[in-house]
Order: sequence, then C-alpha cells, then structure tokens
Amino acid sequence: MEESAVTGEGGEVLTREKRIELAVIDVLKTIYDPEIPVNIYDLGLIYEVNVEALSFVRIKMTLTAPACPVAGTLPGEVQEKVKTVAGVADAQVDLVWEPNWSKEMMSEEARLMLNLW
Repeated sequence: MEESAVTGEGGEVLTREKRIELAVIDVLKTIYDPEIPVNIYDLGLIYEVNVEALSFVRIKMTLTAPACPVAGTLPGEVQEKVKTVAGVADAQVDLVWEPNWSKEMMSEEARLMLNLW
C-alpha cells in the first residue's frame, strides 16, 4: 500500500524522518521542568533532534544548571516519552553542557510567559 504524501506548513512534502522529528518535538513540548512552567523545548533545553537510520532518534539536550534537581531523572523521562512516538524504533538522550544554557535560548513565547523581556 502506498503511503500518502504529508505536507508541511509551506506545502513541501515531508520525509518520513521529518514527520517523526516533528512528532518528537510535539512530545517534547509536553515535558516540563518541574520548577519552571515552560516546556523543555520552548525553554531551549533541546539542542538537537536527529532521526537517524532505522528510525533511531538521538537528542542532545542540556539543563538550566549542572546541579539541577532533575538532572538524574529528566533525560530518562525524555528518552522514554520519545520512544512512545509512532515510528520511533529507539531513542537516546545525550546530556551536554556546551554551549551553556542561557535565557536567550528560550522561545519568544517562553520569555513572554516568564516576563523575561
């Protein structure tokens, strides 16, 4: 059976990898740092989402600070939720510290929510 074409906002046909990436981003937007009322994607904690061969998803993320109270649990939560996305075979989350996170990495929406203008 032939898969129907899925298009993006600009009308471009999305590859399977791009559709998975967008679905992963949607899931990332449901995960929150418990101390900040903004999801981790808009907070700027997600540096990369790569859909690799065989639908393996690799995510590079950081935390607001190395001593963040959720440092031991948040990456695992991200990995487990990403694995639930349709089309994802497996996922790995790499916690990185460079570049250092700063409020400038937040989305405009997140900065408005937190009054950081």
